[in-house]
Amino acid sequence: MKKVGIVVAALLCVALVCSGFYLAKNHAETHSGENVQLTKVQKIIMRDLENDYPATPREVVKFYNQIITVYYGEDYTDEEFSSLVLQARQVMDKELLENNPETDYKEAVRKDVANYKERSRTIRQTSVCDTNEVLYLTDKNNGDELAYVTASYFVQEKKKFDKTYQKYVLRKDDEGNWKILNYYQIEGSPSEEDDD
Repeated sequence: MKKVGIVVAALLCVALVCSGFYLAKNHAETHSGENVQLTKVQKIIMRDLENDYPATPREVVKFYNQIITVYYGEDYTDEEFSSLVLQARQVMDKELLENNPETDYKEAVRKDVANYKERSRTIRQTSVCDTNEVLYLTDKNNGDELAYVTASYFVQEKKKFDKTYQKYVLRKDDEGNWKILNYYQIEGSPSEEDDD
């Protein structure tokens, strides 16, 4: 009888060990296959612009719009804010960067974001003109390739809605990437394509 008890105990131990290994392996496989949902902030920060730079002037403006929409509408840490600023600056032309040092740009964005929050303003939607509405020109003075892209912003302030338009001037750099050289507010545009 004693031998039967030892055999049963041994079989029980082997079964417990095997069950433990099975559960641990199954748990690891389940969790390694999970899709982690990134926030809008994380998606922008994690985009590798060295290897995945927007291919067209429109795509550059769309990406920049994602950044500014996050600036004004999402929560983020100081570290994430610094990373967002770095991403925004990567789509800016060297001339724009020289005229807006990083610390000045950061401070201007912080103040503008605080102003938006104080006034209860939010960017509800951004739009960029159609591909066939992008104007491409060559600067006669220096041969620079330029592109003009119109974007619109649907902004809510408390219960009031407003739509503003900006013209972005982009210049192709030495690597063939389109960079934002300048932008300014303009009067309305007849057609846009929604980006949300």
